Formats: sequence, C-alpha cells, structure tokens
Amino acid sequence: MVSPTPSKHALASRLADFATVPEAIEYASRGETGLNFYSGKGELTEALPYAQMYEQGVALARKMLAKGLTKGDRVAIIAESDGDFMRAFTACQFAGLVPAPLPLPAAFGGKDAYIEHIRRMMQGADASAVLSPASLADWVKAAADGLDMKAVGTLSVFDDVDGAGIELPTVGPDDLCYLQFSSGSTRFPLGVAVTQRALMANAYAITHHGLKITAADRCVSWLPLYHDMGLVGFLLTPLVCQVSIDYLPTREFARRPLLWLNLITRNGGTLSYSPSFGYELAARRAETASTEGIDLSTWRGAGIGGDMVRPRVLRKFAETFAPRGFSAGALVPSYGMAEASLALSFAPLGVGLVTDRVDLDRLEGDAVAVPPGPQTEREREFVLNGPVLPGHQIEVRDPDGKVLGEKQVGRLFARGPSLMRDYFNRPEETAAVLSADGWLDTGDLGYICDGQIVITGRAKDLILVNGRNIWPQDLEWSAEHSIDSLRSGDVVAFSVDGDGGEQVVVLVQCRPTQEEARAALAAQVQGVLRAAHGLEVKVVLVPTHSLPQTSSGKLSRTKARQMLLAGEFGANAMLSA
Repeated sequence: MVSPTPSKHALASRLADFATVPEAIEYASRGETGLNFYSGKGELTEALPYAQMYEQGVALARKMLAKGLTKGDRVAIIAESDGDFMRAFTACQFAGLVPAPLPLPAAFGGKDAYIEHIRRMMQGADASAVLSPASLADWVKAAADGLDMKAVGTLSVFDDVDGAGIELPTVGPDDLCYLQFSSGSTRFPLGVAVTQRALMANAYAITHHGLKITAADRCVSWLPLYHDMGLVGFLLTPLVCQVSIDYLPTREFARRPLLWLNLITRNGGTLSYSPSFGYELAARRAETASTEGIDLSTWRGAGIGGDMVRPRVLRKFAETFAPRGFSAGALVPSYGMAEASLALSFAPLGVGLVTDRVDLDRLEGDAVAVPPGPQTEREREFVLNGPVLPGHQIEVRDPDGKVLGEKQVGRLFARGPSLMRDYFNRPEETAAVLSADGWLDTGDLGYICDGQIVITGRAKDLILVNGRNIWPQDLEWSAEHSIDSLRSGDVVAFSVDGDGGEQVVVLVQCRPTQEEARAALAAQVQGVLRAAHGLEVKVVLVPTHSLPQTSSGKLSRTKARQMLLAGEFGANAMLSA
C-alpha cells in the first residue's frame, strides 16, 4: 500500500536560501518529504519522495544529454499532474535544459485546436524535444510533425539510451530555470523566461515574507502546473523549502471540488491556493453534498490569486465551512503574474479579507477611489492585496507616466529581483513591457490604499463609454449575483465599435431553450445593468460552455469579442436580444 510522504522531517529546514533549483533539489533529497499524487476518487496513486525524484531526475538528465540535447535547449513538457512531469522537469534542471510546461487539452475545445496551439508554443520556445503522458502521445506527435526535434513522446523514448559516464553541466543563477507561457497567449504565445536567480528571489520573498513558510507546513494543490501559480506556488516554492505537497489533477477538482478539502483534511494541509471560482465551486457543491468529515482547522493560508478577488464569493465560502473548522482569517488575497515569476504582494497573514469601499461614479469618471458619501448612488468594494514584497517596488502611473499618489487609479508598474529576463526570442514584445531600467508594465490598473495594492482590472479590458471608465467584471458580477439562474463565468462583457461610438456587449450563457424564457433572461440582464450601472447594453445569448477560456481557466474577453465579430455565435447574434 502506498503511503504519503510525511509533513515533518528530520532534515534541518532550509527555506529557499539556495542559489539554484538543482541545489535545492539535492538538499531536499536528504529528507523524507516529497510529492503525492491522488486520483479523482481520492486514492493515492504515487508517492514521490524528493530522494527518488532527485535520483531518477539525475539519471534521466544524463540520458537526455546522451540523446543529443545540450545545455540551454528547451524541452516542452505536457504538464500533467503526475510523477513523470516531475521527473522530466527535474531532469531538465540538472541537465541545464529549459523546461517549458505546456497545457492540457481541456481549455481548447477539441483535438485540432489543441494540436495547433501547442505546436505554436513549441515553436515559440524553439523546443528541441517534447514530452507527454501516454494518453496524449499521438496528439503531441502530430503537433511536433515537421519540427526539428531530438525527442518526441513519453519518457520511454529515453529507455534505451545509455547515460552512464555523461557529465552534468554546472547550472548557475543566471541560467534559465524555465519558460512560462502566458495563459492569455493565443495566436503568438509568449514564453516568459525566468532565470534561476529570479525564481529563487521570488521563492525567498514568498517563503519569508508572504506566507512565512515553516518546516511544519504541508501544501495541497489542484492548480495546473503549466500556470505560474501551480508551477511556482505549488511545486518550486514548497520544494525549495523541503515541504511535502499533495496533488489533485485540475480536471478532477472541477468534477469533485470537495475532494480538495478532503485532501487538506486527510493530511493536515496548511497552505493551499485557488482563484475565487474554486472557492465558489466548493461552496456550491456543499449545498447539495455532505461535508461530513471535513476538518479545515489546519488550513492557515487559504490563498486567492490568478484573477480578480471576489469578496462576496470568499465570504460565502468562509461562512459555509466555518462549522468545519475554517477560519475567515486564513484567507490571503495576493497579487502577481508570470512576468514576476509569481508573486508581488500578499495580504497580511491572519487578518482575512480587508476591503476598500469606493464611490463607483467617482472611480469611473475621475479615476479616484474615494469613500462613499451621502450623495453616492453606486458603490464598489475592492480587496486589498497587501504591500509589495521586500526588495520589490510598485508604482501607479497615469497615461503620461507620472507617478500617482494613494487612491489615484492608474497603470501598475513593478520592479524587483523576481522579474523575468524577457519574453523568449521576442525582443519587440519585451521592449514594449520592460524598460531599460527594469520597470515592468504589468498591464493592470489599480491604486494604493493604506500602502497595499488594489487591483481594479486589466487595462486592455477597460470599457470607455461617454467619458466613463467601466470595468467589465463589474457588469459581469452584477448580472451573476443578481440573477439566480446565472453562475460564475456565465457572463462576459466588452465593447465593440458601433454607429454611435463604443457599444457595450454582454454575452450570457443561456440554459433555457424556450424563446419566451430566453427573451426574459436577456431583458433581466439589461434591467440589472441599467439599474446598477446606468448603462444600456446589448445582450447576446450564447450556448452553455461556449464562452472561451484561457489555459488557466479564466474567461477570455478578447477571444469572446473576436468570436462574436467572426460570427461564431451565429449569424444573428449581433441582432438578437
């Protein structure tokens, strides 16, 4: 019978104080902790102690080099949550190769679209090899067809390779650690190139300042390993702290979200993260499924990241699971992005959600976050995501580049040791976001409140109507919260060019098929947005499961807009509702 790796170990704890990931793996291999992989039935399918991961990774690294791969080559790896991905990733670290995790098919709507997308990623990485689980081997082979590859397939492609006597290269702090593809990249995927030095700087800041990790911690994750929050937050950071990790495949979480909480219960998990929608899924499932036996009293860091933090959703989760030992003070909003390795800020631990309530009309009209007053008609609540991590800087700037003061909304720029080296082989795209003096244009809009970062939205998604700056998530959340038949992720808002200027379009996933019910839903959405935001919108009803997502599970407003304009929701879509 397979047993999970322990949480505690006799090895002296070292918390992210290494120069490189290979150095950290070698140290972790001296202890008993490691990685544990669970099935959708909650069964432990494999335990991979760091000692085995190190031994197997070093052996595989020698075989990779014997196969003809050389230091600096990129290796694309389909990021399944299993031991083979970990062995391949580890081997790349010791061989001086650069792993480029690729997504699983779930978000791509079919075989052909998936094959085309990962082929573009392989080309973007200029990959010399691509590795996959057996279940996707044929698809990956098709994606790699015609590309100059030294190895294509499962790890079995190295079975007959003799790696004996192959000397491993020295890996230094300025060597690349991995390429992280931006989840929003579609037509021209951008590989975020992160050095060993930048990764270790971020892991150190997370460990010592953000989450204050200790030797007693244990991580639990269902996050995809091709996304920065999964790869850096719940593989590399715990690994460089010798912390054990329990994994549930992302697709299994979507089917059985309470299994996430059962894993935390079973092994005494202390740290686990999710975007807001994960907490919402779990709370919804608890309405119809038993939570008997769930004990969340050990969960000290319930992080939220990867998307806008939704306070209403998180309060509902905390209320639902308070009888099961969950503390609302465990909630930890945070902010970051792949271009900063992962994290830029964490809310203070043990405090829970802290929000800033502002006058929405002043925010939209004057780009200032002021408290509601007696004349305020519309309000909005934003979550504080904590101060910027030590050693890093955040500035809020206006369109002319002037640095703004507290409560003034502008574009966020970041600087610090965790930032990417560049977008791999994309100098123009790099120069567009990363200045010569090291400032990164995050593409996010927000402001500073009491020294903490507040995010109001993505600059590219901002809707400008009659001098108002309207955040699409405000429209989306209003509809979803006000109409019982709508769920989180059912609504996407954006603007299109109309005869009289910008026209706001709201796509709504519609379950009813009767024309009367459909018309009623469209009218209801229009009424809610008219009342809550004083805005006239065109509602377009679309089939369920038709709104596009990025590979990390976020709704893609840009892709949805493109699909609408291309007629992919039907020839009459722009005329309906």
